[in-house]
Amino acid sequence: MNNANLKVAAIHDISGIGRCSLSVILPILSAMGVQACPVPTAILSSHTGGFGDPSFHDLTRYLGESLDHYKKLEFQFDCLYSGFLASEQQIDGCLEYFSHYKDVLAVVDPVMGDHGKAYRTYTPTMIRRIGELVAVADVITPNLTEACMLLDQSHNEAMSRAQAKSMLAKLSEKGPAYVLVTSVPMVTGEMLNIGYDANRGTYWYVRCNYVPVNYPGTGDMFAAIVTGSLLTGDSLPIAMERATRFLELAINTTYSYGSDRREGVLFERCLPWLMENRMFSGFEPL
Repeated sequence: MNNANLKVAAIHDISGIGRCSLSVILPILSAMGVQACPVPTAILSSHTGGFGDPSFHDLTRYLGESLDHYKKLEFQFDCLYSGFLASEQQIDGCLEYFSHYKDVLAVVDPVMGDHGKAYRTYTPTMIRRIGELVAVADVITPNLTEACMLLDQSHNEAMSRAQAKSMLAKLSEKGPAYVLVTSVPMVTGEMLNIGYDANRGTYWYVRCNYVPVNYPGTGDMFAAIVTGSLLTGDSLPIAMERATRFLELAINTTYSYGSDRREGVLFERCLPWLMENRMFSGFEPL
């Protein structure tokens, strides 16, 4: 792999207002020295979390058309990275991408819900079929709600370490070698990001010191940083901590300014920190 010219096909929607999906993924990967090649699934005037009914343009056909073009060019990617999908047909489109680019890093962020509930656009059939993407992934980055949905189990408000390790192992059995679950509340009162490296049989956690405010797009930022980190040679726990520490900085910065929560975090001010490519050691075995 040529680390000087890494390319990621980022299969996500893009929102004009609200700092999420491609509008945060593209600059974050670029700051990490990775070329982000957008494969937009839909264009929205804003995200769907508080700005009323956004303008929405479905780009399902574009998935197949763009892949056909890349096949003709014999264009190569180093990674495929998928996120929010708007329909079953888009799941099919993603599977076609993953089928053609079999030998690259496959990252699936199964964006299906949060706070114990599925997003209103996700039907039971779509939730089941996201499992088809998980099965071909090398890396998955669900939040706790999405992890429970993938395992068809009830949402847990707080977990023991044994329960957390069991969840990670069960998710890995579905296909991915790297499993990360974000924002996991523990019975100890801590909030953790947790991960499992099935190749080495190691479990990891990083403590989250976030302020008690929810911002859109933070899951997209976490997954994008993990993707860039793994591509550029980080181990799984270092990638987890890099993403966690960046989000702490961006979330705390945003909270200090008291900006409109709907507009997401002020990550632009924090990109220079990400470009420093610091090394970390604050992760611990789970």
